[in-house]
Amino acid sequence: MSQLKSVQEKLKLIRVLRLLKKTYTYEELSRMTGLPITVLNRYVRGKVLPSAERTRKLLELLTPYIKIEEEVRKRIKFDEHGFFDNMPVLGDTTLMGLIAEKVASDYLDRGVDKVLTAATDGIALGVHIARELGVDIVYAKKKKEVGVEKFYEVSYVPSASGSVTTLYLPQWALRKGENVLIVDDVIRSGETQKALIEICKRAGAKPAGMFFLISVGDVIDRLKKEYSVPVESLITLE
Repeated sequence: MSQLKSVQEKLKLIRVLRLLKKTYTYEELSRMTGLPITVLNRYVRGKVLPSAERTRKLLELLTPYIKIEEEVRKRIKFDEHGFFDNMPVLGDTTLMGLIAEKVASDYLDRGVDKVLTAATDGIALGVHIARELGVDIVYAKKKKEVGVEKFYEVSYVPSASGSVTTLYLPQWALRKGENVLIVDDVIRSGETQKALIEICKRAGAKPAGMFFLISVGDVIDRLKKEYSVPVESLITLE
């Protein structure tokens, strides 16, 4: 194992321990791992990194306790009208890091060159995934920024609003032939994501896949039928 891979595994263990610490006490984690509370505390705080061998054993032991989909579901908050708030998910950097690691592992061999999303809610997820993949993130905005001369722009009509929305992406952000992973925190109708695919086409870039934290209804199935790229969401809400 390379030194980089070894460090990445150790950092993953710290993420796992930090996430478990939100559910289990140090006493419970000590019984689960057989390690003293003081040692676990130093790992969680990042004061000490375990050896490569201990890291491997602890990941094998603790990973089954991590159910990312359940962690996401229990953090989503619904109001009395059925609308939901996913900020507790996006703001949990430990959980987001584990989600990004999971997504990146699926795309490491697909030659992704850029991660593309739409401002603003998709940026947090996009940054985490782009970091894990070791690539840049670019994002389309609903307004033109001063200082940018040329844009790719795509207009569409969101079904929920009935008014025209336009996404703008600086032309330098995507290059011809680049493989692009499209991500967003929530997908409902798919109209924004279709606009992002159209931006890729105009830039001569190629969508490598689409990943969403939360999908609503059957939109994922519809996109899979329409586009010949992997389309996935972590959880689906009816």
